[in-house]
Amino acid sequence: MPIHVRADPGDYSEACLLPGDPLRAKYIAENYFEEPVERNTERGMLGYSGTYEGSPVSVQATGMGCPSAAIVMEELVQLGVKRFLRVGTCGGLQQDLQLGDLIVAVSAVPADGTARHYVGGEPHTPTADWELVHGMVHAAKELGARPHVGPIATSDTFYDPDPERHRRWGARGVLGVEMESALLFTVAPLRGVQAATLLVVSDLVHGDEHERIDDALLATAVERMARIALATVTKEPK
Repeated sequence: MPIHVRADPGDYSEACLLPGDPLRAKYIAENYFEEPVERNTERGMLGYSGTYEGSPVSVQATGMGCPSAAIVMEELVQLGVKRFLRVGTCGGLQQDLQLGDLIVAVSAVPADGTARHYVGGEPHTPTADWELVHGMVHAAKELGARPHVGPIATSDTFYDPDPERHRRWGARGVLGVEMESALLFTVAPLRGVQAATLLVVSDLVHGDEHERIDDALLATAVERMARIALATVTKEPK
């Protein structure tokens, strides 16, 4: 039994959603899973298993930031998880993004320390699994959603001391900034598993003013994100 995800092999499905927020994991399990079963409460990192439209699926909170996400992902791999799909929020860096928009990440700028440790400091391009990326785009279209697709950045600093960093990322075509995906995209190929990320734009940080999503719009966007993610991760791999 792992140290932080206190479960046994078989308790988690091969397909698992990874929200950062434990309460989002609880929300997904209670609102979208058939007969959800709680699998983990250690350190408040809630995890559940169940089925979605008849297919086995799990959800496990990672907490905030790459160090926490690395622990959770490594232990879920030990438990047999093979397909990881992060469902979270991000700050939007492009002028054409609106609050509540969805972003499918293709790659992630590794502006964090954890991913660099895994590759020994060598240059590296953390990249999402193409099968999952392709699946999300098609699942979104079937639900009438039009996600933005492209690179994001993963940062260690929520309150960034460099006020110009977001502008520089945006000028280079980076769509959004969050705190976990570069690590997931780095660990996945090293462990022979798949990983991808779907994000809701919860903040606009490309201009001088920081604009935050309201609770009602966030709830609607999270519902859309959850349905797309579940349809994608439960699809049998080719």
